[in-house]
Amino acid sequence: MKARILTFNTLFRGHSRARIGALGRLLEDSSYDVVCLQEVMSPANLALLRRTARSFTHVAHGTSFPLVRGGLVILSRLPVVQHRFRAFTFAGPARKEWVMRKGMLVARVQFADRTVTILNTHLSANMNDDWSPSNSYAKAQRSELDELAALIARLGPADPLVVLGDFNVPRGSGLLRDFARSAGLHDVLMGDTEPTFRPTPEYPDTKPLDQIFTRPAMAATTRLVFQDEVPLPDGRSMYLSDHFGIAATFA
Repeated sequence: MKARILTFNTLFRGHSRARIGALGRLLEDSSYDVVCLQEVMSPANLALLRRTARSFTHVAHGTSFPLVRGGLVILSRLPVVQHRFRAFTFAGPARKEWVMRKGMLVARVQFADRTVTILNTHLSANMNDDWSPSNSYAKAQRSELDELAALIARLGPADPLVVLGDFNVPRGSGLLRDFARSAGLHDVLMGDTEPTFRPTPEYPDTKPLDQIFTRPAMAATTRLVFQDEVPLPDGRSMYLSDHFGIAATFA
């Protein structure tokens, strides 16, 4: 069977409720089996998402008070056998995003006659776009990637594994290559340099910060989605996020 999986950073600020409502309606009309979202911080937005994307009857997330833990949510049309959230250890310079308690959301999803482990994550941002080994933000990201690799090692080889989300690390960087090698992961998007962070006049030089990895290596057809503005009920049009989504179809 085919597995259709989406990863998308929803952007927690700036008309988030209107955008989440529009996203939920698009997801409801989509063919995705599993949707991995980042920055769904508001419990009210999570409730709206569940109301508008009703066919995704299985939902995984951490605690949702006062904020959705890590902003990570997995929506699935297929049964979720179990799930758990783990936050990253605080590392690096003190910064506002610590309030989000970023981390890793793991769910085992039943695809036909076997389970697949889905790991949705969101790493700390690199506030000065410097991924050199001496940079303090890059050091914090390396610490989080080490925690992610350690968790992956504990998951074991029983299930096929898909690791995806907003890594805030450019594809092809040494930091990401080291992580994939240490965790025994295959980079599904290797060689694809198309940015996943939406270019703007303020930030025209953007990078592919959203990633998909698998273990064992699995072929997938991928494409960027949500690149255009969408109509809202009040007549406005708006981009769904400052990121694009990545849709992947696995055989």
